[in-house]
Amino acid sequence: MASFTPYTYIQCPCQEPTSQNRPADDAPSPTSQDQPDDDDHTFDPRAPRSNYSLYPLEYLLYCDVCHQIRCPRCVAEELVTVYCPNCLFEVGSSSLKTEGNRCTRSCFQCPICIGPLAVQSLESAPDPSLLTAESASPVPPSGPWILACSYCNWNSSEIGVKFDKPQGIFSQLAKLRHGDDHAAKHAAAGSGDLSPKKSDAAPGTAKARFAALKSFYGAQNSTGPASGSGLAGIGDYGFSSPGALSRIMNLYSGGSMGGGGGGGLKAKPKSSVMREADAVSEGFRVVDLDESAAVSKLRREGWGGTVTREQAQAQVEEGARFADELWPIPYLLRTKRSKRCPVCRHIISKPESKVGNTRWRIRLVANNSIPSIAIKPLNQSSVLLKPLQPAQFLLTFKNPVFEEIKVTLATPAATPGRFASKVTVLCPQFTIDANTDTDMYLDDVLKDGEKDGRRRRADEGTTHQAEAGKIWERGRNWVSIVVEVVPASLRVEEPPALLRKEGDPEPDLSPLKEDEDVLEIPMFVRLEWEGDASQDQVGTTAGKEKDTREKRELAYWCAIGIGRISQE
Repeated sequence: MASFTPYTYIQCPCQEPTSQNRPADDAPSPTSQDQPDDDDHTFDPRAPRSNYSLYPLEYLLYCDVCHQIRCPRCVAEELVTVYCPNCLFEVGSSSLKTEGNRCTRSCFQCPICIGPLAVQSLESAPDPSLLTAESASPVPPSGPWILACSYCNWNSSEIGVKFDKPQGIFSQLAKLRHGDDHAAKHAAAGSGDLSPKKSDAAPGTAKARFAALKSFYGAQNSTGPASGSGLAGIGDYGFSSPGALSRIMNLYSGGSMGGGGGGGLKAKPKSSVMREADAVSEGFRVVDLDESAAVSKLRREGWGGTVTREQAQAQVEEGARFADELWPIPYLLRTKRSKRCPVCRHIISKPESKVGNTRWRIRLVANNSIPSIAIKPLNQSSVLLKPLQPAQFLLTFKNPVFEEIKVTLATPAATPGRFASKVTVLCPQFTIDANTDTDMYLDDVLKDGEKDGRRRRADEGTTHQAEAGKIWERGRNWVSIVVEVVPASLRVEEPPALLRKEGDPEPDLSPLKEDEDVLEIPMFVRLEWEGDASQDQVGTTAGKEKDTREKRELAYWCAIGIGRISQE
């Protein structure tokens, strides 16, 4: 059986049911009257909902304004920098809107192995052993050029793609794949003839077809009826203009409604009916249901000639089914993001804006504000927990802040789940000294004192035993307490009929599920300490702000994995 490492996961308060909004009149809904309040229930770490709220302490952040834990799911993210992971070039927001979220600086990935592609010349370099004039300069390599992968030896010549020059590979590849710009062509022709007979050039990709359809229907909307009436100028405004309604109302309220002659407004003629795209050059395509060519190609090239699911998903455009239909993949851009508290909008994490700098300008991790919990068996020799036999564990709480913390623990008498194990915390309330930074000499003295105390305790033998209401060991900024557990038996048996009551649900007699043999303890932790008052209040003097102390508290649930129960 695989070895087990004890763990501690902390629940983020954003997943609590009390955070959900209630109606304005605070009247309980009919469903809430029938169901009991979730706050009265013990936290169940095995519930499916708990999988999305439990995190290790290293994954959590802490807001020093709200004094609450923040997880990756509840923070508000903001973009700081957008860059290419290959060339580390920073991309502006305007380029993202026009060119998309791919790098346009000749950075490509291999479609077979996702390795980086390099630009190489098809012509081999001249042999250095050949005789040349002493004053002759080395001949630079000439084209054509290809993209080659040094890992799997794939190159773009396998799909018939060659380049004329080693610069501007992205634009050359887009021209080879998409052809001319269909959007510009249709925009130029949209103001004239609207007949279905267009240029014979047909867009071959989904992106080109979308651009052709967009330009065609845009030309349909922008073209109005030719009329010499007073309302002929209304069609020039366009339906997408935000001031179209106000302009139309100004035409009718201009004072020329009454009277005879030609001064009055004439009735608006009926506009022409918009037609649908029916030509290939306009983006229309008839689906080809004949798969005989693809079937014959599959028989000829076999399974090795097809693409995998990962290769097809990595492609920029869909539709590739065979290996010769794979194109080089432009690098997907990456981002650096800052994180804000969702309640007070305070920045709790912000990286450096420079791409090459991996430091953080602001990083409020929870590990610097919440005591860490370490688990260690007290006197256990075997790896597995024996059913129905008491076992004791040491929980060590380490204080990272510079204030004394009062800790209050609460656990259910029996763990939730099908196999209920008994849990007893011998010292549920204690204090942890502050993490004061003293000089090295005092630290050495404290370490020597701790070693002497442990040595004296070892000499005493069995005189030191775990007692209720007393801590096991105390250090400069840490405290160890004892937790006693009685693991449950993992035998799946039907309970006796005498112990069953009327209305009880049917017992679950299914086989043992995955990780159901892990003894996991839900523990409620409450922290209380005194800190400096926040200086957000206006009108207080500087002297009072320095002397004022306020009481703070933090409460959260955590799941502690003790070990695996033996199934024998």
